[in-house]
Amino acid sequence: MPTAVTICGSIRKGSYNEILRRYVSGKLREAGVEVEDLDLGDYMMPIFNEDLEAEHTPAAAGELAQKFAAADIVLIVSPEYNSGITPLLANTIDWISRQKHGQFRHAVFGIGTVSSGKYGGVVGIQHLRDALSKLGALLAPALLGVGPAEDAFDALGVPTEPAIRKKVEQLVRELTHFSRGGI
Repeated sequence: MPTAVTICGSIRKGSYNEILRRYVSGKLREAGVEVEDLDLGDYMMPIFNEDLEAEHTPAAAGELAQKFAAADIVLIVSPEYNSGITPLLANTIDWISRQKHGQFRHAVFGIGTVSSGKYGGVVGIQHLRDALSKLGALLAPALLGVGPAEDAFDALGVPTEPAIRKKVEQLVRELTHFSRGGI
């Protein structure tokens, strides 16, 4: 059975991106994937600084790197901040990229975003795609941009637009197909 780790680049209560992460996680489970949903709020790491790294690397960085390295699939859903990725996600990637666990070379990565704008965070998601690919990550081709956020989900967290549900299905197919534990 393939395994997946999922994270959200927002720890805000009521985050639309967390709603999307939970929805995609559910679809991965339905596809036969063993999913571990992680909350980045549980992994405390100071702002990355090489001086700090020389003194002490946070245990959370090593733990996350090991989880990424062991997973067949990594799903990252994150909002767009100023046309880029969130500071939380950037710091997380900075810290775990410095670990020596092959954390970006084993899994296939899926990325998604929800934005308040009608373009669904496509600029920020491209920034994330670029950053991950430079680290050697294999990325699923599907781009999952959702917007506007206020109308994107029903009360159960299901995307209201059929086209978004189809994009999620496409992303899940690609992740399971390209993962080393493919179904």
